[in-house]
Parts: sequence; C-alpha cells; structure tokens
Amino acid sequence: MSGRTSALAVDGVLGAGVLVALLVERFMLDAAPASGWDAAAGVVAGVGLAVAVALRRRVPFGAFVLSAAALCFEVLVASPSWLAPYANLLGVFSVALYAGRRQAWWGLGILLGCIGVYFAARDVTAPTQPAGVLLVWLAMWSVGYAMARRREEQQTARRLIQERAVAGERARIARELHDLVGHTVNLMLMQAGAGRRVLDKDPAKARGLLSDLERAGRDALTELDRVLGVLRSDDPDGDRPADASGVATLPDLAQRMSQAGLRVTVQVGAGLDLPRSLDLTAYRIVQESLTNALKHADASGADVTLRRDGQWLEVVIRDDGRGPAVGYRPGRGLLGIRERVALFEGTVTYGPAGRGGFQVHARLPLTSVTTAAEEPAR
Repeated sequence: MSGRTSALAVDGVLGAGVLVALLVERFMLDAAPASGWDAAAGVVAGVGLAVAVALRRRVPFGAFVLSAAALCFEVLVASPSWLAPYANLLGVFSVALYAGRRQAWWGLGILLGCIGVYFAARDVTAPTQPAGVLLVWLAMWSVGYAMARRREEQQTARRLIQERAVAGERARIARELHDLVGHTVNLMLMQAGAGRRVLDKDPAKARGLLSDLERAGRDALTELDRVLGVLRSDDPDGDRPADASGVATLPDLAQRMSQAGLRVTVQVGAGLDLPRSLDLTAYRIVQESLTNALKHADASGADVTLRRDGQWLEVVIRDDGRGPAVGYRPGRGLLGIRERVALFEGTVTYGPAGRGGFQVHARLPLTSVTTAAEEPAR
C-alpha cells in the first residue's frame, strides 16, 4: 500500500470514528437523549462532518465547505454538539495544508462566516468565548498554511536541484563532445588540406598524411564510443570506460599536432603525481588551447609547460600565432576551459602574449580535489 493510499485509509477510519463519537454523544451521553427532528438533524450533521473528515486530503476545499455547512446546519436546527466544532477544526487545518493558496484563503473567509453563524445561533455564556474560539481556529489555519508553504519551498528546492543536475549533465556532455569532435575534426581537416596541397608534388607525403588522417578517424571513433558509453551508463557509480588521456599522453598529442602543421614542445616538471580528474583536466586544457592555436591563430608553433608551484599546478600554453583581434570574445573552447578550472576552484587567464601570439595560463589547486571536480574524469 502506497503512502497516499495509506493516508486516505486512515482518513476513512478517522471519519468513521468521528461519526460514531458524534452519535454516541447525541444518543447516549446527553442527559436528554435526542429524538424526533433533533435526532434526525443531528444524524445528518454528524454524517456530513464524518464525510468531510474522510475526504479532507482527497478534496480539501470541498470537504471543508461540507464540514462548515454541517456545523452551521446543526447549530441552526438541532441542539449543538460539543464534539462537532472539533471535527470542523480538523477541516480548518486540512484546507490550509492541502488546498491551494487561493482555496486556503477562501477557506479562511468561510471559517470566519461559520464562526459568526455558530455564535449568533446559540447563547454565549462568556463574552470571551467567541474570541477564544476565533483565536484557536485561526491558529490552526495559520499552522496548516505555514506547513503548506514550507512544503512548497522544499518541492521548489528539490526541483531546482534536479534542474541544476540536468543542466550540469548537459554541460558535461557538451564539453566531452566538444573536446572530442572539435579537436579531432580540426586535425583531420588540417591533414586533409595538407594532403591535397602536396598530392601532385609529393605523392609519398600525401599518402603519409592520408594514413594519419585514417588513424585520426579511427581514434575519433574510439573516443566517440567511449563518450557514448559514459552517456549511456544508467549507474552513476558503476564501471565506466576509462579515458586514457592525461599528462603522460601529451607527447602523443604534440605529435598529432605536429603532423597537422603545429610544432609543439612539451615541458612537464618533475614530481607531478596528479589525481585522475586533475590529470585529465590538465590534458583537456592543453588540447583545447592547441586546437585553438591551430584553427584560429594561424600559429606554426606552441610551447606547453606544466609545473608545480607550491600547492598549485600551473598549465601554460603559448603559441606564436597572430594573436586575438581587438575586442575578441572567447569562444566555446575557452569557456569550456574556464568551466573545467572552476570545478577545481582554480583560476585561468587568457589573452595576447607579451611578444605576440596567444597565451592560456591555468592554475589548479593540488590540495583540494573536490567531488565535483571528479566529474570530467567520468
């Protein structure tokens, strides 16, 4: 039995209990047991109150209207029951808790009218009695209304968390696909263009470039299979295909770039034992920077330096290209680098180098690899 079904069943039992209690009070506990019209009216009112209690979650506003009508009917045409107002009190709480905002406020208006009818139709023994009843009933409505608003806030917070998780996953997918497709396709285009230019003059070199192009295509398919395998995974903590890219594979990246026309030198400082996520992030920063140099800067060479500076990893990529135009805006690749660095609470700067070209300088902390930073390694 689900939680909602169980709650409705409890309300049904509670409604039956209210009916039994009202009938026992009217026919067995009163000094003068009800009879005739008074008894019939009392039974009708009792049934109305009991049904209202049973339906207080299913149709809270309708149930409260029924409860208020039953209470007013009883006080107008029959001898009042001392239990009936408490059944109505439960309806006051329920309409504020389970109905919507507008219906809850309508319920408050009905509540005030019902209290007015109740005390207008019976003798008031103490002047403070109406005020006391009004205070208690308003307090119950206020508690229910506050609980409802709190529940709405919690639901909104959960929805925002889910939306942020979805947005984060979409960003991760876009970042992985951009890293793969953007880098590899650009390399393939450069190799194809170089092969076309030397096809007639140097067929042997053209065949070599075509072989490199074929190998790059195979590597791209392998990488694409890996990324799609990650995206298809239903278990966020399960086994995922490992990405072998990292600082150790930077020489391979440099070789592929050199084959595409960008001479790359790589210098890696001693003693760099990086966590897997940081290792992959450093590689992606270098990969994206070199791809930009090859594609946008018309660079012929680039220098890559990774070194440890205290508790920080410094990643510096500098090319000898024409540099950015005045008023340039960073593209998707540089924004992706910024997002990756932000996951580690690091810093990144990029822009014109001092003696021409373009430079990317990222600083990543070595001491606080957060859980969030593990995301790119998946």
